[in-house]
Amino acid sequence: MAQGDPGVTTRSTRAAPRSRKGGGTKKATPAQTDLVQLLTPEGERIDAVTGPDGTEYRVDFTDDEYRGLYRDLVLVRKLDAEATALQRQGELGLWASLLGQEAAQVGSGRALRTQDMAFPTYREHGVLYCRGIDPIMPLGLFRGVDQGGWDPNEFKFNMYTIVIGAQTLHATGYAMGVTMDGKTGSDDGEAVIAYFGDGATSQGDVNEAFVWSSVFNAPLVFFCQNNQYAISEPLERQTRVPLYQRAAGFGFPGVRVDGNDVLATYAVTRHALDNARLGQGPSLIEAYTYRMGAHTTSDDPTRYRIASEVEAWQAKDPIARMKAFLDRQQLADESFFAEVDEQARTEAVHLRERVLAMPDPEPVTMFDHVYPHGSPELDAQRAQFTKYLESFEGSAH
Repeated sequence: MAQGDPGVTTRSTRAAPRSRKGGGTKKATPAQTDLVQLLTPEGERIDAVTGPDGTEYRVDFTDDEYRGLYRDLVLVRKLDAEATALQRQGELGLWASLLGQEAAQVGSGRALRTQDMAFPTYREHGVLYCRGIDPIMPLGLFRGVDQGGWDPNEFKFNMYTIVIGAQTLHATGYAMGVTMDGKTGSDDGEAVIAYFGDGATSQGDVNEAFVWSSVFNAPLVFFCQNNQYAISEPLERQTRVPLYQRAAGFGFPGVRVDGNDVLATYAVTRHALDNARLGQGPSLIEAYTYRMGAHTTSDDPTRYRIASEVEAWQAKDPIARMKAFLDRQQLADESFFAEVDEQARTEAVHLRERVLAMPDPEPVTMFDHVYPHGSPELDAQRAQFTKYLESFEGSAH
């Protein structure tokens, strides 16, 4: 965790932030807030905002915590860019970039408490970073030298899920177990969060998860990063209503937040998680954001969207607005921004060096972790494969 980061512990209520020289704060009215926003694209700070359901959202971080959030955003973007470059140079087989979605991931990731459990897709590199997992871990998976595994119980962060939407069912079952274990109903209770994209809302798994979590009152937050495209299909080809409104049909609340606003994302996620841990059941957050790059490195987004659309969203960049806020509130100067950039560069170089140093596994190791206690059938397959490999010894192959 970067120095000054707000960490993963939150409180259900926080005092209003103090005013600073330079102004830049205002009060939002309910009429403005179909989209919950606490930081405008220009870096103007909103003191508090009341959502359509009457919930008031606000944050009150220390100066170091505000700077820590900016550091998170910059480091996560730089590490992601390094992974994309590694793939383009043939060092990774594939990479799913989070470019443009940093605020949605850092804001929600920092809202999690230590005991909360997260279920990601294959793009939640920012949440992974906030959970304290070494960023090298998923790169082994995409380089094809290991299975990209970490201990989900240690980090309270499940392994990446490639099957679209499947993790929402995993999260629902886990959340039902949390309730059965009696770990809800208090401020210290446990909550679960499931990440998915707008395209996943068209999957049966996600809708089944909505049903089960609702009828069993599971302590689960469904966090949809609506980045506007399900690979090449735009949002209007997926739904005729805003995604967050779908929650009402399943019997739980939904809210849309500016997914490029790290402060609002934090506030909305914290509130939803607190409700879940208190036993108030599931909720849906639609983080309205934009995928600035390709769906994965095997995708060409220029075939289905126009440059002017990308440019319009670049004006809403999550890092630029946080930097403008720090500058507007006189919370950081050029030396701080330069220091963060240098730290990001250094960590990216280190990540690259570690990826290139990954040893290629022996082919026979693919049998090592199939079953926890082995099996006769697997042992026979291993022996047959070993004999096959030995047949190439001394040849030119």
